[in-house]
Amino acid sequence: DAFMAVYQEELARLDPRATGISKISVQTGTSHGGVPLPDGRIAPVNLDFSTLEALGELARSRYRMGGAVQHGASTLPPDLFDHFPRVRTLEIHLATGFQNAVFDHPSFPQALKKEMEAYMAREFAGEKKAGETEEQFFYKNRKRLYGPFKKALLEIPTPVLDRIMQDLEAMFVS
Repeated sequence: DAFMAVYQEELARLDPRATGISKISVQTGTSHGGVPLPDGRIAPVNLDFSTLEALGELARSRYRMGGAVQHGASTLPPDLFDHFPRVRTLEIHLATGFQNAVFDHPSFPQALKKEMEAYMAREFAGEKKAGETEEQFFYKNRKRLYGPFKKALLEIPTPVLDRIMQDLEAMFVS
């Protein structure tokens, strides 16, 4: 409520005709892309569905928004996804999980992956945190590789892309 009070006051001051935001974005126990452990696995998540439900209801009833959007959900176990409609979640952001499925796919060209990792180690070396393993560093930052390697990614041979896309499609419909 405190954020919305200040937000609405400032919005009215800046432009009385402005409509404002249509949804509220939250992370109720998640982290964008998950939290990689030193061995490369993703840490389990303790998602707070009651908070997500309460924030969504508050957004709808008091502020005439669509509801709450859950960020950082892409690495959650599949058995949690049926909970989101039950608490009327407006959106669930899943892009990182799909990017991981492409990058980690057994058919992804390993030479390209090594080139991308070498680029990351060179270009982003100053951002590696003390105590962070190579696996953690690459996992948390590899989303930044899609832009610089767009051309190379678009040139992946069609049969390889077909195998990757077939597995992605299976993820979408499961």
